[in-house]
Amino acid sequence: MYMIESKEGAIICMLLALLFLGTWPAIMTRTERRGRLPQHIYLDYTLTNLLAAVTIAFTLGQIGPSRPNFLAQLSQDNKQSVMFAMAGGIVLNLGTLATQYAWAFVGLSVTEVITASIAVVIGTTLNYFLDDRINRAEILFPSIACFLVAVCFGSAVYKSNEDDNKSKLQEFKKNVSSFQMETNPANGLAQEKGSAAFLIELEKQRAIKVTGRSTIIGLAITFFAGICFSLFSPAFNLATNDQWHTLKHGVPKLNVYTAFFYFSVSAFVSALILNIKFLYWPVLGLPRSSFKAYLNDWNGRGWSLLAGLLCGFGNGLQFMGGQTASYAAAGAVQALPLVSTFWGIMLFGEYRRSSRRTYILLTSMLFMFTVAVAVLMTSSGHRK
Repeated sequence: MYMIESKEGAIICMLLALLFLGTWPAIMTRTERRGRLPQHIYLDYTLTNLLAAVTIAFTLGQIGPSRPNFLAQLSQDNKQSVMFAMAGGIVLNLGTLATQYAWAFVGLSVTEVITASIAVVIGTTLNYFLDDRINRAEILFPSIACFLVAVCFGSAVYKSNEDDNKSKLQEFKKNVSSFQMETNPANGLAQEKGSAAFLIELEKQRAIKVTGRSTIIGLAITFFAGICFSLFSPAFNLATNDQWHTLKHGVPKLNVYTAFFYFSVSAFVSALILNIKFLYWPVLGLPRSSFKAYLNDWNGRGWSLLAGLLCGFGNGLQFMGGQTASYAAAGAVQALPLVSTFWGIMLFGEYRRSSRRTYILLTSMLFMFTVAVAVLMTSSGHRK
C-alpha cells in the first residue's frame, strides 16, 4: 500500500480534501434548488461516494512496499477495528443526510460554519487525546478558540442576512400589486440574485419548501449534524490506530485504505436504507416518490454523482493526511465553510444586495476561519 511519509505530503492531502469537501455541498444545494428531490440526490451521491472508496482501496491500497495491503487485511481477524470504522461511516452518513435538509432551512454557509465548528471543537479535542497528544497544544487549542469566534460571527451573519431578506420582501410587497404577484411573482427580476423577486422564485423552484417554517427546525437539524460529524473522525482514528488495544496480539492494525473501505460500505448501506424509506415516507412535507421514479429521474443526476465522487475522494485524502500528521490536524478540513461560502456567493448569490453590516460580519467570519485553519495545520505533529 502507498504511505505518505512526510508532513508536507500530509498537508497537501488535507488542502485537496478541503477543496473537495467544500465543493460537493454546493453542488448538492444547486441540484435541490433546481427542484430535484433530496432523496434522489442522495441515492446518486452515495453510489459514487462508495465508488471513490473502492477505487482508492484497489489502487493506493495495493501499490507500494508497505504491508499489509488492502486485500490481505480483508481476511484478518480485525473485527473490532472494522466495527469502529463502520460506526464512523454510519455517523458520517447521518450527519451528511441531516445537512442536506439543513441547507434549505439555514443556508449553505451558516450550516457549514456551525457543523464544522462543532466537529472541530469536539472531534479535534477527542483526536488530540487519542493521538497521544502529538499535536502542539499551545497551537491546537488557540485554533479551536478561533473556530468558536468564527461561529459567533457566523451566527451574526445569519441573523443580519435574515433581517435583510425580510426587509427586501416587505419592500417588494409594497411596490408590487397582488395581481402582479399572482401572475408573475418574479416581476421580471428573478435573474437578479439577492433581490426579493429572486428569493420568491427560488422558493417556487426548490424541492424543500421553507417559507413559513421555524428556523429552529433547521438549527436543530444542523446541531445534530455537527455532533455526528464530530464523532466520525475519532471512530476512524480508533479503527486505524487501536488506541484501546482491542485487537489480538500480533494482528496488524487496519491500514487507512481498508478502514476507509469498511467506513464507506457502512455509510452506503445506511444511506440506502434511510433514503429508500424517505422515498415512500418523506419528511418535512416533501412529496412521496418511489424507486422507479428515482431511476427515471435524470434531472441533475450528473451533478449528484459528481458530488459523491468529490466527497469520497475528499474523505480519503483527509484520512491519508491524518494517518501521517494526526487526525487532530486533519480536522483542519472542517474549515470547508471557507470554500462553501465562496461557492454560495458565486453560484447562489448568497448575501448579494445585503447590508453593509452583513458584509462586515461575513468578512470577519471568513477571516477568522482562515486564521483557524492555518493555525490548526501548523499544530500537526508526526505519528511515530
